Amino acid sequence: MLELTTVSERRACRLAGLSRDSFRHPPEPTAATQALSARIIELAQVRRRFGYRRLHDLLRPEFPNVNHKKIYRLYREAKLAVRRRSKARLPAGERQRLCPATVPNKVWSMDFVSDALASGRRIKCLTVADDFTHESVDIAVDHGIGGAYVVRLLDQAACFRGYPQVVRTDNGPEFTSRAFMAWTQRHGIEHRLIEPGKPMQNGYIESFNGKFRDECLNEHWFTSLAQAREVIADWRRDYNEVRPHSSCGRIPPAQFAANHRAQTGNNAVPSNPGLYQ
Repeated sequence: MLELTTVSERRACRLAGLSRDSFRHPPEPTAATQALSARIIELAQVRRRFGYRRLHDLLRPEFPNVNHKKIYRLYREAKLAVRRRSKARLPAGERQRLCPATVPNKVWSMDFVSDALASGRRIKCLTVADDFTHESVDIAVDHGIGGAYVVRLLDQAACFRGYPQVVRTDNGPEFTSRAFMAWTQRHGIEHRLIEPGKPMQNGYIESFNGKFRDECLNEHWFTSLAQAREVIADWRRDYNEVRPHSSCGRIPPAQFAANHRAQTGNNAVPSNPGLYQ
């Protein structure tokens, strides 16, 4: 066992290489540091699932001379660390390689996310994302979405973006319906179905859906379908135009897509506003 010994302040400071004045008078944060810390706390309360790196991305325009190390220090001092969620352990299995898209509109991935209103009535959200730009092409919200409904929504999105070359889906009845299969054949679109029980073969939309659940569905209590549509549409705009994405060079997907169009000279209209009629 260690024995506690009394050491004078003078000797302790000499051993630590610290001046007695610094020991007695801890440094006070400057007004600029206090303003930065308050802004970090404000953003973290709004975006609860953001870590310090994403907060740094959002703060960069306001505080261009502050690096991520200072953001991290103030983030830890405010005890804002995001709690890690435990994941179920699954047996290791053979994985199919997920080939990335190389141009916009090459591959659209889509899937469904379920939620419920305060009344208990279920709602379905059809999420569609561009694998290359990581933009949210559309998020349709309704009590029920069948194959014909999916086709109509995709035609609306194509009015603004054009049709994709490939769509990637699971084996749900909406994506294996006659209406959906006829739609892919009519427009010459390749339909890639993932293997049953292997969602990571559709990893891009699974990743998007995780963010959608954490940052939107889990943060709001919907009282009506109209309110759910409004809140989800606002989140989608924020995701495309404000929220930095690590795979896009830590800039929003819409800005990444605009930069790509400027470099390639492709002036196609960007994303659609999202229609639910």
